[in-house]
Formats: sequence, structure tokens, C-alpha cells
Amino acid sequence: MQLIQLLQNNMSVALVVFAILGLCVGSFLNVVIHRIPLMMLYSWRQECSQFLTQQADMASTHTSILTDAVAKDVPITLSLPASRCPHCSHKIKWYENIPVVSWMILHGRCSDCKAAIGLRYPIVELVTALLSALVIYHFGVSTAGLSALVLVWTLIALTGIDFDTQLLPDRLTFPLAGLGLAVNSQGWFVTPTESIWGLLLGFLSLWIVVKVFYLITKKHGMGQGDFKLLAVLGAWLGTLMLPLIILLSSLLGSIVGIILMKKQGESQPFAFGPYIAIAGIVALLYGSDIVNWYLGMYV
Repeated sequence: MQLIQLLQNNMSVALVVFAILGLCVGSFLNVVIHRIPLMMLYSWRQECSQFLTQQADMASTHTSILTDAVAKDVPITLSLPASRCPHCSHKIKWYENIPVVSWMILHGRCSDCKAAIGLRYPIVELVTALLSALVIYHFGVSTAGLSALVLVWTLIALTGIDFDTQLLPDRLTFPLAGLGLAVNSQGWFVTPTESIWGLLLGFLSLWIVVKVFYLITKKHGMGQGDFKLLAVLGAWLGTLMLPLIILLSSLLGSIVGIILMKKQGESQPFAFGPYIAIAGIVALLYGSDIVNWYLGMYV
């Protein structure tokens, strides 16, 4: 309790503490980004094997190869097995896993086989530290500030996963949506009514657009994970922030899409979730200021 009071009364100390905490959380988020898709793949393979073996018209000779392959799968969680180098299986020691510092000391390479360690690892850690400090600076050391940290941290994880796999896992978006409704049952960001409508309209706004697009072109223009992510942000930030989030994410996505099209020479599928997440973080921190500035132009 004394520590909380100290942080509440000294913003400079609070920013340093939560920036350091953000570095540690960013290191964990790197694990989440890497392992959750693998956990999903393991689960899908198990479910597929179980489903096919239960079908009466599937002979065991057809499913035995799949069953045997799935039986050899090694379960993976966020904590097990211990982190290892993907190239030489060198077990990463604790002092090789200090956020940013270890990467710099090791010159971005495995201490054993000297294989390159991706630059994304320290970037995720630094971005998480920076955003953690910004959230605390904006909301203070409060229930709203701490809950906003959970939102931002999860959005960072979803961004990394979507960039890698073009997936936005339900195991992250569903609990985050529920937490948004719970948080706003206390009115920390918006009223309970605005939170509920934000969730519904966030989902339906993109769902309707994609359905109309499919009816016209017979093509799927967006994954359902994007609907759920916008619903999450609606549950946290309410209906009034949805237009801003859609506008900002569309602008960012269009810019990146044009760059990729010019670079690759043709249109390629790309993850849209990261731009929704980025727009959501901007709306969380500066949405009210942006909306007030915009409305002030017409007063």
C-alpha cells in the first residue's frame, strides 16, 4: 500500500517503475506472440485427429497416419518447454534473457551457435516499456491506469501474432472483451451502456461491410478476428471512439497496403488487426483530445 501511495504521489518514480515493468512484460509478450499460435496449432491437430477417428465412414487405415503423427506432438504452453534457440536448441539462461540488455550484450546473436536473434524482440520490449509509461502518465497509478495497461499489453501481443500468422486468437480477444465490459461496469472509461453498445456496434460495423463486400465481389475481404478486435475496443472505449478507430486503422492500413502493392507488384493479403490495435491505443490515450479538436473546428 505504501508503494502504491509513493507511486501515486511521485509521477517520475512511477514512470520509471512502470517502464521497467513494461520491459519485463514485453519480454513475456515475445513468448506469447511466438507460442500461442503453436499452442493453437497443437490444439487444432488434436481436435482434427479426434474428429476424423470418430467418423464412421473413415477407415482406420486412412486416419492411422494422422493419429500417429499427432501422438508424437509435444505439448507446449507459455511456460513449458523452457526457451531455447530455434537453431541449435541451446537452453536460454536467465542472464541471457534480460530485456534489451541481453540482446545488446550478445550483439543480437545466440551465445552458442551465433545465429541471429530477431530485432523484433528488443523492439517489442521497448515499445511495451514506452506505452506502459505513457498509459501511467495519462491515467496515473489508478484502477483505470492498471486496467488500461492490461488492454495495451494484450493489443501488443495481438499485433505481433497477427503480423506473423494473420490470426487474432479468440483465447485473447474473448477474455479481453469480457474484461472491458467488467471494467466499464464501474464506469472507468465509459458507462456500462456505452460499453455494451460499443461491443455490439464494433462487431457489426465491420461484419456488415464484409458481408456486403462478399455479396458484390464473392470474395472475403477481412477475417472475423478483425470484427472481434473492434468489438473489444468498443467494449473498452464505447461507441463514440469507433469512428475514430475505424478511420485511423483504415488510413494506416491503406498506406501500408499501397506500399506493399508497389513493392510486390500485386495485391497481397495482409494483416489488418495491427492497425486496428494501433488505432485503439491512440484512441485510448488521445481519442478524446482528437475528437474535441475535430469538433472544435466546426464551432
